[in-house]
Amino acid sequence: MTSDTLNPAREDRSVDLYTRARQSIKLAINHAWNIRKSDHHWHGELKANTAITSQQIFFLQSLGIPIEDAGAYRKYLLSQQQSDGSWTIAPDYPGDVNMSAESYLALKILGVSPDDPAMILGKSFIRRCGGIAKVRIFTRIYFAQFGLFPWGAVPQLPAEFIFLPSILPINIYRLSSWARSTLVPLFIIRHHEKIYALPNGLSANNTYLDELWLDPSNKYVPYAPSLLTPWSSDPISLFFSAVDTWLSVLGKFQPLWMFRGLARKKCIRWIVEHQEKEGDWAGIIPPMHGGVQALVLEGFSVKDKPVKNAIDAIERFTWHDEQGKRLQSCLSPVWDTVLMVRGLCDAGIDQDDQRIRDSIKWIKSKQILGQDGDWRIFSGSIEPGGFSFEYNNTWYPDVDDTAAAILAVISQDPVGVGSSTVAKAAMWICGMQNRDGGWAAFDINNDKLWLNKIPFSDMNALCDPSSADVTGRILEAFGLMIQLSESEYLEPKILETISLACNRGIRYLSQEQTPSGSWYGRWGSNYIYGTSNVICGLTYFSTEDDQIQEMLSSATHWLQEMQNPDGGWGEDLQSYQDPSRAGKGPSTASQTAWALMALLATASPYHRAITDGVAYLVNTQTDIQGTSAVWPESRYTGTGFPNHFYIGYSLYRHYFPLMALGRYIKAIEMELPGPMIDIRTSEQEKGDDSPDSAYDSNF
Repeated sequence: MTSDTLNPAREDRSVDLYTRARQSIKLAINHAWNIRKSDHHWHGELKANTAITSQQIFFLQSLGIPIEDAGAYRKYLLSQQQSDGSWTIAPDYPGDVNMSAESYLALKILGVSPDDPAMILGKSFIRRCGGIAKVRIFTRIYFAQFGLFPWGAVPQLPAEFIFLPSILPINIYRLSSWARSTLVPLFIIRHHEKIYALPNGLSANNTYLDELWLDPSNKYVPYAPSLLTPWSSDPISLFFSAVDTWLSVLGKFQPLWMFRGLARKKCIRWIVEHQEKEGDWAGIIPPMHGGVQALVLEGFSVKDKPVKNAIDAIERFTWHDEQGKRLQSCLSPVWDTVLMVRGLCDAGIDQDDQRIRDSIKWIKSKQILGQDGDWRIFSGSIEPGGFSFEYNNTWYPDVDDTAAAILAVISQDPVGVGSSTVAKAAMWICGMQNRDGGWAAFDINNDKLWLNKIPFSDMNALCDPSSADVTGRILEAFGLMIQLSESEYLEPKILETISLACNRGIRYLSQEQTPSGSWYGRWGSNYIYGTSNVICGLTYFSTEDDQIQEMLSSATHWLQEMQNPDGGWGEDLQSYQDPSRAGKGPSTASQTAWALMALLATASPYHRAITDGVAYLVNTQTDIQGTSAVWPESRYTGTGFPNHFYIGYSLYRHYFPLMALGRYIKAIEMELPGPMIDIRTSEQEKGDDSPDSAYDSNF
């Protein structure tokens, strides 16, 4: 960009923004140190929907375990009810019949009367949605366990599925890691069709929730289109529905299930083998609830070590504060720590600061180098080196966490690029690259999307295909490694391997870019997240590459167009349903930071879009407590399963703005000497912020 006549007022504003950004960083750094755990890591609450907590109540009720802190559970569930009586999958999102029905049942078990005003409102919403007959498969399973839904209206889950070898197109290892670890316990649960007691007693046709049925006399509600109307669904769905119907009929002739006993034993061996010594399964709650129930159904006592350890582990997932008590779906200490370290390093914390060195040591201690891991089924020839998301999850390291760990280690000290930690992590990531050139989160080539047609999959979550956001972060990690290889030692073999992997990754991203210039965000909401991750990765490879420069130009133009009048960026979760809403929504701290990091990688820090974005972050930093401050953010910007499950990372509002402001300050200080001014063309002074004049000169 070219400079126009200096405007003293603009010069003063830019100097003031720089000064205020530095002060904002200082307050944020102080807050980061204040919330660090005593053993040098970070862990914020992982917020989700009320169903996770409701299912905890169902779990305790099924085992006959007294529900301690019942009042705190009630307080939390009631606090999440919306004005229309519903409960929802995320704040500022339409009500959901599944969340509402599960929350209603949990509150009733906890002693809230159906005549309570909150329950009357909830009942009204559920009935307006069609009542319990409209709930998803998972909710049907939970309700069937209490006789509230007939087991016959739940898809068949034959335990014999465990016998299918990995060479077949359908087997448990062709399913995503989270589906696999949830499904194996469900094989046992579905076999037993156990019905547990509710406060009104035990019954195979319990009337405890009849007020939520539009027609309680007919609870056998099909979950799939009738086979008599074959043109109402696609052929694959009809095939799986036919198989399920056949299995249902066959199940009435128990002698034909000659292998069921062996299958159940193999499922139990699988469950016990996959349990962490601390009691966790896969680091997520559904397999943990299901794992305990499966073991108890097969004869284990609640006092037996595997069951007791698991129950204790589940309790460690609870979060209790003034809002009440709830259950987290997962714990995010590794993710929070690697990103917080990155934020502190971007903000200028000295690499010799003992506090940051201690945190790096904690990160390195979490690298998974053992022989466990389902990823070995299809990538057995590569050496371990990944990192998982949670405290205890050696079976399922994920690629995204591993790339973020590399960035944290070498951001703190560039010499770390030659460390064994980084080398093993990078080579493991390379071994997990998919055939299409991209990377998924947990598995390799787990892209059989037709599996989502199985009746059990009403959340479209049985696969783990490549995603642009994960691939972009890997390119950022590998790009920084390649850049540092010019001055720091990096083995030639590793350099060659990651360079080839990057070439394939770039080709994948070129095919995934949307016509608007953005990229879809699988694990963060949504196109802002995906676009930011990809831009931050591609910039390392843009020199003298016209195709990449064109990709970056189109993406940065899109980001500029999506900026809100307040200077920030935001994108509501409904963009997953309606792509026309991509990049649109009220501004949030985390999404503004994502956009800023992308633009700072491609444009001058004096560009109006950047200065307005920085001003938004500086102006919205609140909750000052003495010498520290944070950013407010109530909306969820994390994604579990698009359209079905979203996550509110409580620390996203902190470390991502810290990264963005830190990079802004560094970019300012790297500019040519002289007064800090807003460099704009005369046309831009008049308000013409067209993409061509704003960005093209940056490539």
